[in-house]
Amino acid sequence: MSQTITNTEENYLKAIFHIQCYTGSDVNTNSLAAKMDTKASSTTDMIKKLANKNLVTYKKYQGVSLTDQGKSIAVDIIRKHRLWEVFLVDKLSFNWDDVHEIAEQLEHIVSGQLVDKLDSYLGFPSHDPHGDPIPSKNGDLVLHKKIMLSDLLIGESCVVVGVKDSSSSLLKYLDKNLVKLGSVIQIIDIEDFDQSVLVAIDEVEKNLSKEICKNLFVEKK
Repeated sequence: MSQTITNTEENYLKAIFHIQCYTGSDVNTNSLAAKMDTKASSTTDMIKKLANKNLVTYKKYQGVSLTDQGKSIAVDIIRKHRLWEVFLVDKLSFNWDDVHEIAEQLEHIVSGQLVDKLDSYLGFPSHDPHGDPIPSKNGDLVLHKKIMLSDLLIGESCVVVGVKDSSSSLLKYLDKNLVKLGSVIQIIDIEDFDQSVLVAIDEVEKNLSKEICKNLFVEKK
């Protein structure tokens, strides 16, 4: 008989997966607590619950990692979340900065049949509106090594392929500055003082802060 997994437990599994993808190593309690915006003691209690369900492997002072079962659940949640984001943007005309919290609610829908039909209805999209890859029904998730806009040098050009931070405030800022997925950016100058960058975005000159450049995934042209 399959065990019951709560929405909160699913959120923790998803958070562990995201951190592991970014760091490539086991996740420490403090990093997970920060990601979940909760106390380290509460995070430790949840980790122990997940370990008792064989969803994570936990070693004190070393960190936590997902078991195969835990990873399967996390990837399934991510698939549902990103498909719902595509649906909200492409079919219901939501802005890309409005969909994350709604998808957070919809991702916990259990019906696999509904999600499969949603995937088919959307034409089996490969990426969500923020440029993140969507796992396949079989749980395959293709992760490409991405570079940040902040990694480029003067004179180099690139195409925006994703955002590291999908917070509403960042996405609204990008909209205001006409930055979107597919935008072509050329580095014109980099300010020595604060590392802000003068760029041409689709041939329109803009100044972008170092923080913004560290949150834009790009591919070199």
